[in-house]
Amino acid sequence: MATALTEAEIIEQLEQLDGWENDNDMLTKTFQFDSYLAGVAFASTVGVISEGLDHHPDMTILWRKVTVAYTTHDAGSKLTEKDFAAANAIEAVNYPKS
Repeated sequence: MATALTEAEIIEQLEQLDGWENDNDMLTKTFQFDSYLAGVAFASTVGVISEGLDHHPDMTILWRKVTVAYTTHDAGSKLTEKDFAAANAIEAVNYPKS
């Protein structure tokens, strides 16, 4: 079972990530794109990264926007290192930003 981070640890981790937020124990970010298909391609990339990490987000694909949300279910749906590792992996991708 994964260990939930403390509020102080979450704040410290969030300071290292651009645009990610703690939304009720969900690590979330909405990404903007120039086109719908760029967003779909990005969502697919997030899916591949997440599969490789064996840690899968909820994603919402809208017109030119993709929202990614992570939480760790086996830690009581709290934030853990796994969530921040996934967010950092996504941030390392050179995706087209609008």
